[in-house]
Amino acid sequence: SKSPSPRPNMPVRYFIMKSSNLQNIDISQQKGIWSTTRSNEQKLNRAFWESSMVYLIFSVQGSGHFQGFARMASEIGCEKSQDWGSADFGGVFKVEWIRKESIPFQFAHHLLNPWNDNKKVQ
Repeated sequence: SKSPSPRPNMPVRYFIMKSSNLQNIDISQQKGIWSTTRSNEQKLNRAFWESSMVYLIFSVQGSGHFQGFARMASEIGCEKSQDWGSADFGGVFKVEWIRKESIPFQFAHHLLNPWNDNKKVQ
C-alpha cells in the first residue's frame, strides 16, 4: 500500500539496513524492493505509518561503507520474494533509491546515534 498523504508534523525516521552481501543491494536497486528479517518488520511498518518519511541507509556487513540510501515507499506486506533466496526474510516492500554510491564510514564519523549510547553511525 502507498504511504498516507504527507504528514509534515510527524517525525522523519532513519534506519541502517545491514545486508549480508552486495548482491542483495544490487537486486534492491534494480527492482526497487527490499526484504528484511521478521524481527525488523514491526518496527519498520510502525515507522512507515507514524512518520512523515522513512529513510533506509544500506550497508553490506564488513564492507566499511554505506552503499546508498532509499525511501521506504510501502508498508511491508506478506508476499515474499525468491530474489534473496533466504527463508529468514519476511515480506517484500517497495523502496525508492535516492543515492547509489559507496561512501566510507569515515565520512559519517561525526554522526552519533543518541539511541545507541552515542556510538558512531556505521
